[in-house]
Amino acid sequence: MRSAPLVACVAFVLALLTWLLLNGLNVNSARYDTQLQALGDFSRFERGMTREVLTARAGLSRNYDGLVEMVNAYDDALTKLRDTAGLDVEQTGAIDVLSARAGRQESLIERFKSRNALLQNSFAYFVLFSDKLAESDTRPLVTASSALAAAMLRLTLDTSDAAARQVEDRLEELAQLQTPPAEKDSVSALLTHGQMLHDLLPDIDIILKTLVAESNNREQDAMLALILKRQLAARASARQTRLLQYITSLLLLSGILYFGVLLRKRAVTLRRRATFEHAIANISMLFINSSNERIATDVEMALHQLAGYIGADRAYFACVVGTTMHTYRWSRDGVAFEPGWPERLLGLAPRFDGGDDGIVYIPKVNGSHRHDTMNLLAEAGVSGWLCIMAAYGSRDGILGFDAVRGGALTYWAEVSLFRMAFDAIGNAIRRARLEGEKERLQASLQHARRMETIGTFASGIAHNFNNIVGAILGYAEMADARVPSGSRPAASLAEIRRAGERARELVEQILSFGRRGEGRRERVCVKTLVDETKSLLAASLPSHVKFEVSDAADTAFVTGEPAQLQQVILNLCNNAAQAMKEPGRIELRIETRELARALPIGRSEVGPGRFTVISVTDPGPGMDEATLEQIFEPFFTTRPDGNGLGLATVREIVEQHGGAIAVQSKPDAGTRFDVWLPSGDPDEPRPAQCGHDPALRGAGETVLVIDTDRRRLLRYEEILAALGYEPVGFTGLAEAIDACRAAHARFDAALVCHLPGGSSLELAAALHDAVPDLPIILAAPSTRDLAIPSLKTSGITELVHHPLVSAELAGALARSLVASVRSGTSRRAAGVS
Repeated sequence: MRSAPLVACVAFVLALLTWLLLNGLNVNSARYDTQLQALGDFSRFERGMTREVLTARAGLSRNYDGLVEMVNAYDDALTKLRDTAGLDVEQTGAIDVLSARAGRQESLIERFKSRNALLQNSFAYFVLFSDKLAESDTRPLVTASSALAAAMLRLTLDTSDAAARQVEDRLEELAQLQTPPAEKDSVSALLTHGQMLHDLLPDIDIILKTLVAESNNREQDAMLALILKRQLAARASARQTRLLQYITSLLLLSGILYFGVLLRKRAVTLRRRATFEHAIANISMLFINSSNERIATDVEMALHQLAGYIGADRAYFACVVGTTMHTYRWSRDGVAFEPGWPERLLGLAPRFDGGDDGIVYIPKVNGSHRHDTMNLLAEAGVSGWLCIMAAYGSRDGILGFDAVRGGALTYWAEVSLFRMAFDAIGNAIRRARLEGEKERLQASLQHARRMETIGTFASGIAHNFNNIVGAILGYAEMADARVPSGSRPAASLAEIRRAGERARELVEQILSFGRRGEGRRERVCVKTLVDETKSLLAASLPSHVKFEVSDAADTAFVTGEPAQLQQVILNLCNNAAQAMKEPGRIELRIETRELARALPIGRSEVGPGRFTVISVTDPGPGMDEATLEQIFEPFFTTRPDGNGLGLATVREIVEQHGGAIAVQSKPDAGTRFDVWLPSGDPDEPRPAQCGHDPALRGAGETVLVIDTDRRRLLRYEEILAALGYEPVGFTGLAEAIDACRAAHARFDAALVCHLPGGSSLELAAALHDAVPDLPIILAAPSTRDLAIPSLKTSGITELVHHPLVSAELAGALARSLVASVRSGTSRRAAGVS
């Protein structure tokens, strides 16, 4: 309903503009021009008809084609005049007068045409018989016919009564003559045509005189005056309409300028609001990556930005987390905080009326009386104040802005937006404190578990490998003492000792690597990582393969888990070495790239941003297109002794680090792998990130695993054991169901792996029928073709990708077990004895 006046106003303006447009165009001007042209044609064709009639009368025209054309054009001009008159009554009357005149003219012309035809015919015969009688032997007959011809010629030129009587007398004289029998027919014919000429010539002259008399311009002049009158009136109306258009344009321009000013004012307000909201978004993004160590700096930076929008000299945020008060301050140069400020504001702020939104906004502090609470602000040197309190009058936190140099805060009607800033800062502080505590607890837990695992593993490695290496070195020394120095066996034993020493160093590096594996993301110098990996490769690469590092950028840093990144390089280099049958060189290149926009790499897309590219190139036999399409698939290998997990692991690690991998290869042209990893700024180290959440690890729960491939089953059991679960694997459904029925509460969850042919759902459904309360997780290559109703019918509670990914499987198991405990179906929840 509010838009109805606006719609009516717009409709009125459109109607007015349309009316002014149509009137300003002077559309009748063309009609009047057409009428003037038609009227001119009417007069011209009327004169043409008169000319054709006189030509025919004089005998210069042998037919009436020209006269007929003139008559038709005359009628067309009259029709055009009538068509353009429209509904103008006065013009219609004038045209009717012209039409009546045209009718008379055409009637006279028709009479003329019929009589003139007889006249011309009689003339022809009169001349014929006159010439014939002129050759007669009878003298009186020749004289009488000659006299008649002379009188007829005079009548042709003068159709007066005297000339007509003279012709009549000559006819009587000729008729009274005694005509010889031979000339009698000629005389009779001459008398007949002479009498017809005597009658026709005066009649035709009367028609001509009437036709000429009718051909005057009186009616045309009246019509012309009427058309010109209408045309002048239309032009005057058009001038008035153009004046109205000009006035209307001025009014519309004034309205546009007025609304433009309003829109600009509104746009400035919206732009300021959008800028502020963008700043809030940036602050929120800043807090997302903020750590417990940087939270103070980030909050001060946020206070600095917010103070600029309100023109404050100092800003602060005070809150209580648990039993501890946290205070963050920012102030301009030369502006200090009063003692106890802003801590005491937590008790002072509720004394002011913050309204429903808990915001106190006082652009200019002016105490009205001695007991006014504003005096408390003035005593603290505050001349303008904005305070955002916690919701519902809570004293847990405040966000404040002060003007202290005698000025006032900038007036802004959108101060309610500062509530978003309050929430963002408060949530960031609480999150940082909680994350700090969580990291401390997780670090303690991980350290304890790691020390236990690594201690056992390292002691076994050190005991077994060092005993073997020690035996090799011992026997080599004993053998060396029994061979001549400088002989070929001595040289071989020396190589054995050097290899043994390298093996011992390699064991030490492996143990050191195990001790470094924190499972946490950290800033990693790629050059350093490559140098460490290079020494590991030196003992494992074949002798015919050389390994070189070129263009190792010292400023290339990435954020990730060093052990996993080292595994990427090891796998790529070992694959390259295994593919090289001839002597050659593996080249590793490191470079940094800046991407202004997203770039497709392999099956992923990276960018924009800074990236470190690790390229591994070998001159091996290369690969064809069919092989390239499958090299990253798990368990795909082209070597009889390969397991097909190396490149699949590489891509999984790279993508988990937010990167991508691409391969370039052609048969007999070598192979190149490019690993793209997000790169950090070397001058701004990034905080480390946790790799896996320990909260998702199992606590010894028993998981039933079904997979028809025994080798794959063993691998998945190892993954589950590494995640803290007790796996029990089966290759057949019947065995699994028997085990469940034999000990119903033995299993906490079931993992059904992908089976070729789409029988995984049927297997899960059969297991669900046997043990309805058991949570079932289905591992499938794709979930696109799986319908939700069929999943529910089969008892499937979670879906994971196949091949299995540890992090995804850990999350699915944790969610399934939590849901089972809540529903009371877990064997632990049921209190199994």
